[in-house]
Amino acid sequence: MTALAHDMTDTMPRRGFFGRFAGAMVLAGFATTSARAESTAAPSDGPDWPGVLKGRHRQVVDAYDVNSGFPLTFAYTFVAPNAGAATAVVVLRHGALPIALGNEIWQKYKIGESFKILDPETKAPAVKNPFLHPKPGVLLVDDMAVDRLLATGTVIGACNVALQVQSKMLAGNAGVSADEAAKEWAANVVPGITIIPSGTWGVNRAQEAGCTYCAGG
Repeated sequence: MTALAHDMTDTMPRRGFFGRFAGAMVLAGFATTSARAESTAAPSDGPDWPGVLKGRHRQVVDAYDVNSGFPLTFAYTFVAPNAGAATAVVVLRHGALPIALGNEIWQKYKIGESFKILDPETKAPAVKNPFLHPKPGVLLVDDMAVDRLLATGTVIGACNVALQVQSKMLAGNAGVSADEAAKEWAANVVPGITIIPSGTWGVNRAQEAGCTYCAGG
């Protein structure tokens, strides 16, 4: 073998090795860049709500007004005939947001008087949440009460935008600042109800989770 042939034979494998090494470095750099891109990607688009829904039949009630409690009635009348094979989701937004609040907030902030919501028991402006732990026979159906719906698996979300706006509107009724009111309202949402980014967000997420749509009024 000539010296030139020997040099070529010796050089070519080394060139192949360095070529493969360079290629590996390029791939590693690409993987690192991709990982960095993923780590700096847009943040999560919100909480995992309403989560995994049970049952074959699923419906979201878009409650945008108290409407004498009918959004709760719609949730009940959807679930009741389906004999355990359905889940209702209720989104309390806009004028229906007060349904999500405990009795103390209703009284302290004069919600019934301010929003002209009547208590079906007294027929006067409500000084407590009339849809929470009502006396038997007060509502159209006892099982449409918020606490009973939650106990039987209904998923309920409360619009944070409505909470912020309405607590600010009624802060003066309680003699507190807007920030104090918002914190107090959030802390007194009925246990089991989830505060969600907005009501329209919740309606969308429920439909993405397989729910049909029902206007709650």
